[in-house]
Amino acid sequence: MACAVSRLAGAVDLVLGSDDDRIGALPGLNLYRRPDITAPMHCIYGLGIGVTLQGCKRVLVGSEVLTYGPGQSMVTSVDLPVISQVSQASAAQPFLGIMLALDNATVMQVADRMKLSHRMREDEFRAVTVQSLDPGVLDTVRRLVDLLGEPQLLETLAPLIKEELIARLLSGAHGPQLLHVIAAGSPSQHIARTVAWLKLNYRQALRMDDLAAHAHMSPSTFRQHFRALTGMSPLQYQKQLRLQTARQLMLSQGVDASSAGGMVGYESSSQFSREYSRLFGEPPQRDIKRIRV
Repeated sequence: MACAVSRLAGAVDLVLGSDDDRIGALPGLNLYRRPDITAPMHCIYGLGIGVTLQGCKRVLVGSEVLTYGPGQSMVTSVDLPVISQVSQASAAQPFLGIMLALDNATVMQVADRMKLSHRMREDEFRAVTVQSLDPGVLDTVRRLVDLLGEPQLLETLAPLIKEELIARLLSGAHGPQLLHVIAAGSPSQHIARTVAWLKLNYRQALRMDDLAAHAHMSPSTFRQHFRALTGMSPLQYQKQLRLQTARQLMLSQGVDASSAGGMVGYESSSQFSREYSRLFGEPPQRDIKRIRV
């Protein structure tokens, strides 16, 4: 197993060459190298798999800290605001990692072909889990990376290899987590749909009764299942989406703090600044100035 991980690390290193990133090497596939420990980064993880080949990565989801190192994978089954950090890396042994976005429709199609829905249990599953890579998944990811060196085959074979990867994930340790979110009528599927709605409508004022009705649950049951899946309350989820979006607006479009707060749904500039400082550690203007420097 260690040899297979090392081989894939070598393949990623070769593709990266002198670059630290290869974003969109093929649609949804990103390769990373980091020679140093990184500062914590606020971001949104969508449906997909992350693989660490060298070094270590730490991800904070709500109040839970997940760490995954060489030969481990992290699968996220719904969109989640997280804080991500490379926690182990050096010039001699840089962090090497892969992120691959997955398509919900394809996951459902593959699961249907595999006739896996009858294996569902009523347990609650988290939307993000870390597992050891099994040899089949590792080999499939390696072949996907190797395909980057064969551009004439990329368009034809990449979708097939992605489907194989999904099939292996569904039949392996990550399977119950993925199945629970796509299983018709499961609590996790109802929450996943509500999460998707929240991501599009985070600017609106939240009414717990409306969200619960959207998920076909009572308010108390909805809160319980939402926290069980995402690790945070609906209000915390909305707040992180708002603040991360506002930060991106200020960084990429030069929007001032007051305008950014209003654009993401805040009616009070002081409340926006207070909650921004609580999440990012300093007021908006100071934070953006520090990042740009």
